[in-house]
Amino acid sequence: MRLRVCLLAVSLCAAASAAQAQSLPPPCEGGTVFEDRNGNGRRDPGEPGLAGQRVSDGRRIVLTDAQGRYVLPLSERSSQFLIKPAGYRVAARADSGLPDYWLNVSLSEAPPLRYGGMPQAAPTCRDYALIPQARNARGGDLDVLVFADPQTKSAVDVGYYRRDIVEPLLAQRKGKAPVADLGLSLGDITHDDLSLYPQLNAVTASLGVPWLHAPGNHDLDFDAKRDEDSLLSYRHVFGPDTYAWEEAQANFVVFDDVVYRPGSKPEYIGGLRPEQFEFLEAYLAHADKRRLLVLAMHIPLFDAAPGRETFRHADRERLFGLLREFPHVLVLSGHSHAQRHVYHGGDSGWRGAAPLHEYNVGAACGAFWSGVKDANGLPDTTMSDGTPNGYARLRVRGDAGYALSWHPAPSAGRALDAAAVANDYLRLYAPKTLRQGSYPIRGIYANVFMGRDDSRVEYRIDGGEWKPMRRVEQADPALLAENARDDAATQLRSFDRAPIATPTPHLWSAPPLPTDLPVGEHAIEVRSFDAWQGEQRLGSSYRLIEAAP
Repeated sequence: MRLRVCLLAVSLCAAASAAQAQSLPPPCEGGTVFEDRNGNGRRDPGEPGLAGQRVSDGRRIVLTDAQGRYVLPLSERSSQFLIKPAGYRVAARADSGLPDYWLNVSLSEAPPLRYGGMPQAAPTCRDYALIPQARNARGGDLDVLVFADPQTKSAVDVGYYRRDIVEPLLAQRKGKAPVADLGLSLGDITHDDLSLYPQLNAVTASLGVPWLHAPGNHDLDFDAKRDEDSLLSYRHVFGPDTYAWEEAQANFVVFDDVVYRPGSKPEYIGGLRPEQFEFLEAYLAHADKRRLLVLAMHIPLFDAAPGRETFRHADRERLFGLLREFPHVLVLSGHSHAQRHVYHGGDSGWRGAAPLHEYNVGAACGAFWSGVKDANGLPDTTMSDGTPNGYARLRVRGDAGYALSWHPAPSAGRALDAAAVANDYLRLYAPKTLRQGSYPIRGIYANVFMGRDDSRVEYRIDGGEWKPMRRVEQADPALLAENARDDAATQLRSFDRAPIATPTPHLWSAPPLPTDLPVGEHAIEVRSFDAWQGEQRLGSSYRLIEAAP
């Protein structure tokens, strides 16, 4: 009797499972890419399918047929996406304001994660709407805003991000024209608290610019048991972690380069997964080499210190091999909370015809939103190399040439010592008063925020002859002075004190100031020659006084 009951129960369960399976829609493994001529997001009569468009799951790339149809077998917990072609734009997603070019695939129950991961959803078909794009209003140049490490720890930090970075940009907007053509965030969108994503996206979306994101090490699900699941919460909000996007002047490849290693020390390292190389190989095989190729990532390709493998060298060598035949490549990275230009050559495995330029972009949050606050309640947050927090701009011409610029936040540098003056390009540090005839031991320093190893930096006194300054790897004197004030304070000067000053690769020094000049004020001028923005000058002065023993 018991056997009959068990067999009956098994039969009923099997029948119920079969009925449930029949009620679910069959997996949809395709869709259509069409020209959305009226921009309403629906395919209306007369709106054609677009042939030859590329759809990917982060590993494979498939092409649409003559009617705009594609077939891409579903891959569990993948993020399917359209490679946006030049000449078109995509609408914004209603839930986040982010570009609507992707679909998450989660066919089974995902691992439980603190921030939700990627919820299971019924498989659906996805059509992609491409809206014809008018030529931009900047004379054919592409203007790109680049943010690295907004890295908000709380709603308070989101407020800093809004007031210190985004609102000043909105104030620059003229009429209805957007402040840029495209935006990039290079990881560490937040600082471990992934629940802040909706607030952050609302702030960024207010710029009215299509915005692309790369994940950082602080965007991980740290309760994930393996690397493959460590970005499920991020991808639920932002879509694919590795993808391509094309404009008329440049192709962009944005990718996750954080390899999570739970239980190891350190918990992560820079590198790429095998499926990412599959995607890169497939995409680059047909990419237009006449355009600038921009690689956007979080962890830099160079080593943070000699003997310390920041990005796995084997992965870097394989990546460089894929890029070798591309004549126009720019790498954008973040993570360092400092700023520098690195030109990769044979010593790092690059074998291209010319050095490969990597711009390690300073952080939007600077030194993690730390330091003394100004009258508006915004922290100074100068980075450890003396660079003020802010954002970068990349301007790309039609011939693949480009220009870079750094834009300090309005609050940056206000807590500096009185011996320092600064503008948007450099900071000058010099003593204010010296004794006439004293032994000359006090020189001047210039921190050139976008300085490179070969930058030309000069100084002169009282309008005299320009003389060269020498690049030195020392700490920024103004930040050292701020560290001393923090140490000497008997009470906290800020919620988080300024960062400890570290040697900067873009500091120049001049010989000691002359003390054999007449008593009185003497002018100091420094000029730097920016590779993209031209000559930049900054002035200060020092006073010679008579004194008796």
